Amino acid sequence: MDEKEKAENSETEPKAEAEESGEGYLQTSGEESEEGSDDLLVQLSEARSEAHDLEDRMLRLAAEFENYKRRAQRERETAAKYAEEDLLKELLPSLDNLERAIEQGRNTGEASALLEGVEMTQRVLMASLEKFGLKPLASQGEVFDPNYHEAMVMEPSDEAPANTIINEYQRGYFYKDRLLRAAKVVVSSGPEPGGGQ
Repeated sequence: MDEKEKAENSETEPKAEAEESGEGYLQTSGEESEEGSDDLLVQLSEARSEAHDLEDRMLRLAAEFENYKRRAQRERETAAKYAEEDLLKELLPSLDNLERAIEQGRNTGEASALLEGVEMTQRVLMASLEKFGLKPLASQGEVFDPNYHEAMVMEPSDEAPANTIINEYQRGYFYKDRLLRAAKVVVSSGPEPGGGQ
């Protein structure tokens, strides 16, 4: 009888152990699957966060690139607008010489035909330059403005109030909306002290 009970007990013990170990296995695999799904959720959350960061960075880069394109376009337009500036600077001395020749002819009263030809040349040249955006700066009789005029001398004048331009050594010019060269001028310092007595 003892041996029989031992044999039954020995058969039931492995079953119980197997059941216990099976339950343990089921419990362990359930816990592992919960931990695995937790890991997947964490990974998914991290991937979403990284994707959001990358999208944010991409949007910022796209905005910076748009700004760069606009700035480059503005610089190209400005460069095209003022492309002839150097050419005009080169032509200004010729214009100055023509103006000096005209002035000389007027003062001497001789060589009227030469004077007429030089005046015509000066008019044609000025008309050509105006097509490219060159405009003379009016100075004579104007109030002195250091943004547009360069004072060479100050002289007393009974006719012109102080700080008024009374003579022009060298004409100033605009190129489109930009000052190309300031005018070199003589500025009135007002009436001479004691000049009326």
